[in-house]
Amino acid sequence: MLDHPDHGYGLAPPLIDAALIVVDVQNDFCPGGSLAVPAGDEVLPVINQWVDTFVSAARPIFYTRDWHPADHVSFVARGGPWPPHCVQDSPGSAFHPALRVAGPEFRKGVDRDRDAYSGFEGHAAVGGASLAEALVAAGVRTLLVVGLATDYCVRATALDGIREGFAVVVDPRAVRAVDVDPGDGDRALSDLRAAGAQIWPANDA
Repeated sequence: MLDHPDHGYGLAPPLIDAALIVVDVQNDFCPGGSLAVPAGDEVLPVINQWVDTFVSAARPIFYTRDWHPADHVSFVARGGPWPPHCVQDSPGSAFHPALRVAGPEFRKGVDRDRDAYSGFEGHAAVGGASLAEALVAAGVRTLLVVGLATDYCVRATALDGIREGFAVVVDPRAVRAVDVDPGDGDRALSDLRAAGAQIWPANDA
């Protein structure tokens, strides 16, 4: 069993067969970015603790990354809901400089005419495998999902993980929401719990 470095919450769920999925911790989603998630950079200390834990346990870590063409369908100029963000090879598309990167990245939103919130819609930057293929090849049965943003890409990735047959855990300390409508983040966590994900530690811990 892997325990979280902060034992104040007790033992983590069983993660002996787990992979850590770090969702979209990119400059454009952090303060100062073109689509900044409020307090998005506050996830970094907890995520980096998890990275250290998984590295120490020799468990796999996978990173998802928005990787949009400049004319992506999700951008306002094409009728989408979002300002341009995470444009391929731009500074905004880079991982936050304080993020510890210790595994392969899976790029999503690459097709100009198709949106992609879930990491399961992405493919490895090297080799082209899908995230599901990489997880199966690594013998993973449980996913610990962290990152940005709770109400969009974290939610979509966790739900797809459940649909793919994985047990899913989400650490609420390591996610933040856009909250276009107030409470979207809390509703996303409720949706995930209802779908079978474990929210650990509980918000009232």
